[in-house]
Amino acid sequence: MIAYRMVGMKHKTFAGSLKDAFKGIFFVIRHERNMSFHILAAALALAASFYYKINRMEFLFVITAIFLVMITETLNTAVETLVDLYTREYHPLAGIAKKVAAGAVLGAALFAVVIACLVFGDKLW
Repeated sequence: MIAYRMVGMKHKTFAGSLKDAFKGIFFVIRHERNMSFHILAAALALAASFYYKINRMEFLFVITAIFLVMITETLNTAVETLVDLYTREYHPLAGIAKKVAAGAVLGAALFAVVIACLVFGDKLW
C-alpha cells in the first residue's frame, strides 16, 4: 500500500475512488463491443420483467444475472488490458489468461439465458 502512495496511484478521498470507478465503467461501455449487446439484453430483460409483472424472487434472479454478466465483462476487459500491457507478442500464458476471462463471460451469459428461460419461458409460450 505504501508503494501506491509513493507513486500517487491511491486516492486520498472516497469521491476520487468513485470518480475513477465510474470512468472505468464508462470506458467498458464505450470501448467493448460486447458490452453494447449485454446492455441491450439487460434492457430487454428489464422491460420483460415489468411487462410480465414477475414476482420479487424472479426479479432478483434477473437482476443477479444482469449484474453477473456486466461484472464479468468488465473484469474480462481488465484482464485483456493487463495482458496487453505486459506483452503485445503472443505468449501461451497470455492467451490462456484471455481465454479464461472470456470463458467467465460466456459462463455468466449462459447463466443469464437459463434464468431468462426459467423466468420468462412459460410467459412467452
